[in-house]
Amino acid sequence: MTTPESSVSPRPAATWPQTLVGAGVLLTGLALAFGAIGISSEAGYGGVGPNFLPWLVSGVLMLCGAWILWEARTGGFRELDAPSDAEHAYWPGFVWVSAGLLLNAALITTLGFILSCTLCYVLAVQGLRRAGGQPSANQPRTWAIDLLTGALISGPVFWMFTKFLAINLPGLTTTGWI
Repeated sequence: MTTPESSVSPRPAATWPQTLVGAGVLLTGLALAFGAIGISSEAGYGGVGPNFLPWLVSGVLMLCGAWILWEARTGGFRELDAPSDAEHAYWPGFVWVSAGLLLNAALITTLGFILSCTLCYVLAVQGLRRAGGQPSANQPRTWAIDLLTGALISGPVFWMFTKFLAINLPGLTTTGWI
């Protein structure tokens, strides 16, 4: 007599990296929550205290970490693209993204928040476009669109922080608008 096979299949080894990522995100959220304990909750401008954002971010991180863990332990990410079978990482894309981040950190006090973050965005997007094999990555029109998009993202972020939240970010001029 044969016995029916179990409908539960063993978890593939590929879910362990996903489990580790989920655990890392969850632990990061817990560490941020632990750090937020020491921040004053006294209400400030707008009725929220300085500990509001750390608690919000830690809660979202813990929720995302738990969700990633659940997905990984119940079979892994089912919609995940198949591996490309590439032997090595795409290092030129890594260099583009790293250059954007490092130049942003180096130039933020010289160029100001808006221009340095726009530069970071342009270089990071170029790296991602090239890593994805997009043929339009080197066209001037693509560079112009990326430059405009970066400015349209970083400008309002700068104004939101400096004008509405009264948080000083480095600007290009003393007017507070650029």
